[in-house]
Amino acid sequence: MRVFLDTNVLVSALATRGLCAELYERLLTEHEIVIGEPVVAEVLDIMRRKFHAGDSLLAKVEAELRLLEIVPAQAVAPKLPIKDREDPWIIACALAGKVDCFVTGDAELLGLVKVENMPVFSPRACWERLLA
Repeated sequence: MRVFLDTNVLVSALATRGLCAELYERLLTEHEIVIGEPVVAEVLDIMRRKFHAGDSLLAKVEAELRLLEIVPAQAVAPKLPIKDREDPWIIACALAGKVDCFVTGDAELLGLVKVENMPVFSPRACWERLLA
């Protein structure tokens, strides 16, 4: 299964222990993780600002992310009924990556349920699907 991980899921997976970290590890070993170039930039920015990560750690995080399939930033984003102006660009990457699902902890994106036939799951819902 090809799974696109949103920024918040990746930050949680890389910076903390818990469901997102376990999901990330399972996806790494049994499935394909796809992310977008805008996600790489957001993850590094959040790690720097919120977790005060230094250059050495940021370089390691970026190197790990670059091992994943990365969809380039897209020229066009879908029109979505959400407030965050950056999220449609991330969704555009997921759609371009032809993934089976989009995983996010963002309540607004979860409210969409599906975007152009791409299901949107919470980390918990994705985990439960993997166990089924």
